[in-house]
Amino acid sequence: MTFFPIIKGNASISMSAHLTKQAFSTLPLHETLQGGLRSAGFEFCTPIQAQSLPLLLAGQDVAGQAQTGTGKTVAFLLATFQRLLTTEPPKNWDGKQPRAFILAPTRELANQIAKDAMLLNKEANLRIVVAYGGKDYEKQKTAITDGVDILIGTPGRLLDYHKQHVFNLKSIQAVVLDEADRMFDLGFIKDVRYFLRRVPAPTQRLGMLFSATLSYKVTELAYEHMNNPEKVEVTAVRVASNRIEETVYYPANEEKIPLLLAIIKRFAPPRGIVFVNTKRAADKVWGFLEGNGHKAALLSGDVPQKKRESLLKHFQDGEFPFLVATDVAARGLHIPEVSHVFNYDLPQDVEDYVHRIGRTARAGASGIAITFACEDYAFSLPDIEAYIKHKLPVAMASDEILEDPKPAIKPEKRPVPPSRNKHGDSAKRSHPPRRKSANNG
Repeated sequence: MTFFPIIKGNASISMSAHLTKQAFSTLPLHETLQGGLRSAGFEFCTPIQAQSLPLLLAGQDVAGQAQTGTGKTVAFLLATFQRLLTTEPPKNWDGKQPRAFILAPTRELANQIAKDAMLLNKEANLRIVVAYGGKDYEKQKTAITDGVDILIGTPGRLLDYHKQHVFNLKSIQAVVLDEADRMFDLGFIKDVRYFLRRVPAPTQRLGMLFSATLSYKVTELAYEHMNNPEKVEVTAVRVASNRIEETVYYPANEEKIPLLLAIIKRFAPPRGIVFVNTKRAADKVWGFLEGNGHKAALLSGDVPQKKRESLLKHFQDGEFPFLVATDVAARGLHIPEVSHVFNYDLPQDVEDYVHRIGRTARAGASGIAITFACEDYAFSLPDIEAYIKHKLPVAMASDEILEDPKPAIKPEKRPVPPSRNKHGDSAKRSHPPRRKSANNG
């Protein structure tokens, strides 16, 4: 099987390591988009934008490998807007059906894409609707039936609407699949294939796929459903950003809470995320943080959508200096100024390590990632180090001043929702835990 060619990005860096010398004003973008970029204060492209936009604006399908926080969202949004603004709608278009279709694996990511789209839409005045599970079922449905140009959403909710004939995909001129690797991880790939088989043929629309990792399965998906896509790769030699200071401790299980509290006391992080592997661990860590004077938000898969949005807003606004989260929060969250990431539990998936620590050092900033390789999860570390192509510097738990923690506070009990409800909620589907080696990711 022949796969698409690779374009490795080595864009010239100017003032910031996060930006290139490629100015948006030099690209053949529609004037309304240039106006939107100026209003948003965007002047120079990031590497993924500089490498992918010339191809996309020329009508070439692209499969891009880029981590979150690198500007890929603006790249595929500009290409999508350009396609709709410069190309006549299909003859079968009724004026209400979507002309662009953007799939994201999580509610948070879908929402962030929609926010970025609204920012660029200041002068273009295209109709943008976002749909995701957990809330506003009828409101989102009405917004779609009222007429939409760009439909953004998660697979579950959109699948529900499509099967009810709320919208069709016959007039689609641009398709975006964001975080494709995460679609596989969350069990949504059957839904993704359902949609890709119902949009016009690859030669009749622009196709874009972006992923933090272009594994064999993601590459195969692109090859099957895109029109001779070119692979754009702008990741650094190190998979993890060299702006992140990484450290690993080897605590015994009973040392993890005292060690976390000791490190927090020493560093006094202005804004930190503590990642855990299970809801039970999330409840435990949150309880000890709160019980020891560290105000924290708790985010896991069973938190209702309205509360999730409220908690994230409080965290972003600085009301909570800490966010305790399972991997439901590892992608799609664009939270500025996260200074520290703590892997309280070492992830069992090598890619999740990169996505977790990528919550810090965003947009050219620096950050600190501290990892605990405890008795339960230390087996994952060799695979992670092989994947990121460097060893994690080791720190000694014995060097920290451990204190007996005060009692934990118990979080309020929450009902656990099913993985997919009748309204297409996109909660993570259950599947057995898996280990991923550096050779199969």
